[in-house]
Amino acid sequence: MAKLILLRHGQSLWNAANKFTGWVDIPLSEQGRAEATIASCKLKNNKYHVDVCFTSMLFRAMETAVICLTECDEICGGKTPIIKHDATDEDWHGWDKYEGSQDEELPIYPCSALDERYYGELQGLNKTQTAEKYGKEKVHEWRRSFSVPPPGGESLEDTMKRALPFFQDRILTHLKHGDNVLVAAHGNSLRSIIMSLDNLNPEEVTQLELATGVPIVYDVDESGKATNKIILK
Repeated sequence: MAKLILLRHGQSLWNAANKFTGWVDIPLSEQGRAEATIASCKLKNNKYHVDVCFTSMLFRAMETAVICLTECDEICGGKTPIIKHDATDEDWHGWDKYEGSQDEELPIYPCSALDERYYGELQGLNKTQTAEKYGKEKVHEWRRSFSVPPPGGESLEDTMKRALPFFQDRILTHLKHGDNVLVAAHGNSLRSIIMSLDNLNPEEVTQLELATGVPIVYDVDESGKATNKIILK
C-alpha cells in the first residue's frame, strides 16, 4: 500500500518573528532546518522511503523537502533528488531537456498550487500588532474562517480550490500506482488536502493545527482511499 507523507515546512524566520508570511519567500530559521532534519530521522527510523516529492514554489517548503530527503540517504533508496523545473518556463534555459534516470533519481516537483494561502495586505505584519490594530476577533476570523479572506488575500476555501484539484490530478495518480509520495508544503495548502482525506467539514478543518516539521503519514490504497493515518510526533 502506498504511503502519503505530508510535511509542513520547518519554522521560517517569519514564523519565529510572529509575522504573516503568505507568499513572501522567507527561508527556514535554524530551528526550522533542525525540524526538517528531525523529520528525516523519524522517517528513516520508521523505515519509510519516498519515490516522488511535491513542494510549493516557496523556498521554505523546497528547503524542507531537500533537507528531509538528503539528511538520511535511506529515504531516497540511494537515489539523487532532482528538482524538476517546468519545461514551459523560459527562464530555465533548457535545463528541462535533461530526461533523467528513473533508476538513479528521485523527482521533486514544485508547483504553485501547493503555495501557502495569500495573506494580502497582512503579509509582513506582526500578528500581535495586527490584532491590536484591527481587533482580536477580526484577525481571528481572517486567520481561521473557512471562507472569509484577509484584506486583498485568500481564504482557506480559495486555497483549497487550487490545492485539492492538484492533489487529485497529480499526487493521487502516483499513489494509485503504488508510489510513496512526500508533500512538503504549508499549513493551509495541507489543511485543504487533509480536509478531503479525513472528510472534515469547514468548521472542523479550521480547528486543525499542523505543527512545523512533523510528518503525517497516510496509507493509500489502489482506489486512492486513505485507510490509516499516523502522526510521527
